[in-house]
Amino acid sequence: MYLVKTPKLVQALLPAYLWQVPTTEKTLYLTFDDGPIPVVTPWVLDTLRHWHAKATFFCVGENVQRHPDVFLRLHAEGHSTGNHTFNHLNGWHTENLAYFHNVRHCAHLVKSNLFRPPYGRLLPSQRAFLERHYRIVMWDVLSGDFDPSLSAEACLSNVLENAQPGSIIVLHDSLKTVAKLRVILPLLLHHFSAEGYRFEALPMRQPIHPSSLRSRARELFKI
Repeated sequence: MYLVKTPKLVQALLPAYLWQVPTTEKTLYLTFDDGPIPVVTPWVLDTLRHWHAKATFFCVGENVQRHPDVFLRLHAEGHSTGNHTFNHLNGWHTENLAYFHNVRHCAHLVKSNLFRPPYGRLLPSQRAFLERHYRIVMWDVLSGDFDPSLSAEACLSNVLENAQPGSIIVLHDSLKTVAKLRVILPLLLHHFSAEGYRFEALPMRQPIHPSSLRSRARELFKI
C-alpha cells in the first residue's frame, strides 16, 4: 500500500526529509528513479528537451557503472542526479553497515548529496545516520507508475490531480514502467506547460537539515 499524495502530517513528522520545495511560483520538480537505462532514459531525455524541462534522476549505482554514456548525458543536458543506493537495496531488509556502504558507493559515482531510499524505506537507525550526511529527498506526489494494477491514464491522473507549486513528483525510468511512461510523460509536460508551469532540477548539493545537525551535536558534546 502507498499514498499518492504525502499527507502534511507525515511531512511535518519527518522534517529532515525534503518532501517538496517551498515556493509560490509555478515550478514542479520531476524525479526519475532506477536508471540510467539504455533506450528508456535517452527517450526521457529527448522528451524533456522537447519541452525545455529539467529533472532530477535518482540513479542506481550499478546502472551508472554499466551505462556511463547515458549518465554523462544527464549532466551534459543540465539535469541533476542523486543517489538511489548502488544495488537498489530495501533498507527494511538490509543490515545497517551494509546499507551505509552501499549508499556511499553510489555517492562516489553520482557526486551528489541527494539521496532517495528505494521504496522510500529506511529503518529509524538508518535514517538517523544518513540524514546527517545526505539530503534525503522523498516526494509530494507519487505517480504509481510502478504499480501493475494501475493504467497509464490512472498514473497520469494521480499527478495532474495532486501536483501543486513546488511538488516533487516520482516517475521511474525503468524497463518495467517504460510503456506507461511513454504515455504519462508527454501528456504531463503538455498539461502543466500549458498551465504556465516550468520544470526544474533539484540542486545536487543541498544543506543538511538543521535538526540533523543538532542531533549530531548532541552526540558529540553529550548535550
